[in-house]
Amino acid sequence: MTDAVPMLEGKGLARSAGALAGLKVIDLTRVLGGPYCTMILSDHGAEVIKLEPPQGDEVRDWGPPFHEGDASYYIGVNRNKKSVGLDLAKPEGRQVLLRLLEEADVLVENFKPGSMEKWGLGYEEVLSKRFPRLIHCRVSGFGATGPYGGAPGYDAIVQAVVGLMSTNGTATSGPTRLGTPMVDIGTGLYSAIAILMAVHERTTSGLGQYLDMTLHDCGMALMHPHAANHLLNGKRPVATGNPHPNLAPYSTFRTKTCEIFMGVGNDGAFRKLCEFLGMPEVAADPRFATNGARVVNREALTELLDARFADEDGFELCPRMLAAGLPAGPVTHVDQALAAPHTAHREMVTELGWFRGLGTPIKMSRTPGGTRREPPRFGQDTAAVLAQHGFSEDEIQKLRDGGVVMEARRR
Repeated sequence: MTDAVPMLEGKGLARSAGALAGLKVIDLTRVLGGPYCTMILSDHGAEVIKLEPPQGDEVRDWGPPFHEGDASYYIGVNRNKKSVGLDLAKPEGRQVLLRLLEEADVLVENFKPGSMEKWGLGYEEVLSKRFPRLIHCRVSGFGATGPYGGAPGYDAIVQAVVGLMSTNGTATSGPTRLGTPMVDIGTGLYSAIAILMAVHERTTSGLGQYLDMTLHDCGMALMHPHAANHLLNGKRPVATGNPHPNLAPYSTFRTKTCEIFMGVGNDGAFRKLCEFLGMPEVAADPRFATNGARVVNREALTELLDARFADEDGFELCPRMLAAGLPAGPVTHVDQALAAPHTAHREMVTELGWFRGLGTPIKMSRTPGGTRREPPRFGQDTAAVLAQHGFSEDEIQKLRDGGVVMEARRR
């Protein structure tokens, strides 16, 4: 059973039931990696029931800014979901979860490895036998085994451990954390892919499976091309700042009005760039004729280009370069990027009522996804979800009275 497609007014809204309509997901995740994964699924029609502990998802407090007590950090990754307050520390709470799983396709959780097993909810021992079609996706920092097995993982910690920080920044800045939590977000993306793979495989086998997703593994998987370079040449990659380690020119350049970022992917494109800039002789120079030579002679090439761009208006130059088929863009701030005309054209800022957030980047022709519900307040769907799953009013009230389910956060 899925929600009907609402006729809503706003931007970046879902105009179909979605490609994942009919998929039911029980979401026990908190913070970012897991919620990002389940938001992707919910954007495209999956019914996502977010079961929150009595204290709620802690990122509800990660502000300011706030909207009616909920922080932007929570608001940004929890649209389209239903929220149920549930205490899994109580045996009755675990029984509620098991009843919800009777109709579920997917369970996503990011408890410390061993927690579900301690509660008698382990996949191998219990869930796979009771719900053979269930896909259980666990998101953890490092997995349950190995030298770091069971250790807690945060985005920045894993950025440090997998080498990502060492390749970010400059030679003088030292290792630098990426400004966006790319490991958490990447883990959410990989987890959504893994779930959809398992759903597809289930159409043949009829069986679910356990998905062991870790921040560590996903962070390592993001280390291209630095890992590939090292595995081929044995040299330790170093931070290069804005320039690309394998391409030149591919960096920021200063104009009289702003910095721009320009990228050249092959020798033909470099010759085209030089013609556009009125300096064809540079493309014929043996120091710059091939990408390999340009990487070796990067500093000399950068001096020539900086001098050429010094009197240009970067905001005017970049559209001309793009029109000529030369990738370039002005370096803008977040507020400028969100307000840009192309952002609006692509519906990458979505709006529904008070809610504003980043839109879905997945554009589908027949079954477009998007926003269909505002991010839920804590526990706002508790009674409705339980009733949908066969709980009587008396049962729901008894669970409320026993502190098993709740509609307000426990402070």
